[in-house]
Amino acid sequence: MIIWLASYPKSGNTWVRSFLNSLLFNKNNEANLGELRKIDQYPKRSHFVNLVSKIDNMNELSSNWIRSQKILNQDNKVKFLKTHHALCKFKNSVFTNGDVSLGVVHIVRDPRNVISSILYHFSKKDYEEAKDFLFDENKAIGKKFDANDPNVNRNIFTVISSWKNHYNSWKQFKKNYLLIKYEDLVQDPYNEFNKLSNYLSKILNLNFEKEKIKNAVGANSFEELKKLEVDNGFAEAIRDKETGEIKRFFNLGPDNDWKKLLDDDLRENIEREFKNEMIELGYI
Repeated sequence: MIIWLASYPKSGNTWVRSFLNSLLFNKNNEANLGELRKIDQYPKRSHFVNLVSKIDNMNELSSNWIRSQKILNQDNKVKFLKTHHALCKFKNSVFTNGDVSLGVVHIVRDPRNVISSILYHFSKKDYEEAKDFLFDENKAIGKKFDANDPNVNRNIFTVISSWKNHYNSWKQFKKNYLLIKYEDLVQDPYNEFNKLSNYLSKILNLNFEKEKIKNAVGANSFEELKKLEVDNGFAEAIRDKETGEIKRFFNLGPDNDWKKLLDDDLRENIEREFKNEMIELGYI
């Protein structure tokens, strides 16, 4: 059964994923960016082999979401899957459901900080273009098949919608639902990752020694992950659209502070557009 690590892009999903990898799969509870493949991304093109004839066709792709997840579950093992996909419905097809999923860890970040990461990561020309990305209810990421693309397996159409719709979609998944706020991870990482460990203990009947949790938390500080990327690179980093240079995946992190980066007009625009959700999450 699948446990989803679901988030809007640039909200801390990889941070949580790295912690889980250290806690569950690394015997010394160390961080290793090269091991993150143990917690796979969904969807990928490889998940739909022999299921679709035209993988870039949304009708075919969506009608096989559940089928592809059932295939992944055939080994009868619990697996974690990272996704930026909204919990949406396309025509008569739902992205996932409780029959193939054991639960979801839903990672959320203040959109006033997400926008700066969107600006950098997706090579937007300015904040206005990044805002359009954040507000677009029809937004999808990924691109059509290109055999020369080194990340072709990961570059598949992924429906994310707007920040608001994405958040509201996943909060409806009530089966073993856990909300993690990026800001809480920054402020008190041990408490938040301990909460995540307790969640896993409950639904998987596992016990984690406090020392192992502490070690995994320490190994996955933003500074440590950034250093690992500098020293060893990171396969999931992307290239700048203009220069072709590899962009740092772990860029500003906790130093991404909307109070220092956004002008009042943009801040007010975001707060107005996402008012109800931001109040609900305690952001305003």
